[in-house]
Amino acid sequence: MFDVGNVLIRWDPVAAIAAGVGDEEARRFLAAEDFDFFAWNHEQDAGRTWSQAEQAAAASHPHWAAHARAYRANFDLAIADPVPGTADIVRTLHAAGVRLLALTNWSAELFARARSGHDVLALFDDIVVSGEERVAKPDAAIFEVLAERVGRPMDRCVYVDDSARNVAAGARAGLDAVVFTDADRLRADLRLRGLPV
Repeated sequence: MFDVGNVLIRWDPVAAIAAGVGDEEARRFLAAEDFDFFAWNHEQDAGRTWSQAEQAAAASHPHWAAHARAYRANFDLAIADPVPGTADIVRTLHAAGVRLLALTNWSAELFARARSGHDVLALFDDIVVSGEERVAKPDAAIFEVLAERVGRPMDRCVYVDDSARNVAAGARAGLDAVVFTDADRLRADLRLRGLPV
């Protein structure tokens, strides 16, 4: 089981926001003390619509409204690049007949753009998208959804995520959870578990 953002696909919100308001303004927005972009974005990962999100940002922080809108408008730039090496690992596992699933924090409205831009996602047997389930990692409820979709004991599954908080949540759910740092380290971790990579 793989996380998607920053495990398979690099996520860089600066690139998307900068396309609308410029690089300096994008960085100022992401570092702002009066607006937490990452918490705001997490609400969309948990099911809030982008229309609702942008209206909320404009109402509470009108000076950041253009910055917030720029992110969705230019979203493809935020996910333009693969993480080096991990797609090769997924392809190797797929060729060996290993069942592959993904669990990602991603808005329901924008995940189709990831699918269309990164063909490695077509190799997964199933992808649990938090925005579709209306609950996001590290909430234990999303791991319950995953358990239902897996259809086998969680302790027989390896879960890979770049977020230590999400890895800890996965471990609490019974998964053999691994922190992702880079493809070489991941390959070594999977080989230790007897996987054919």
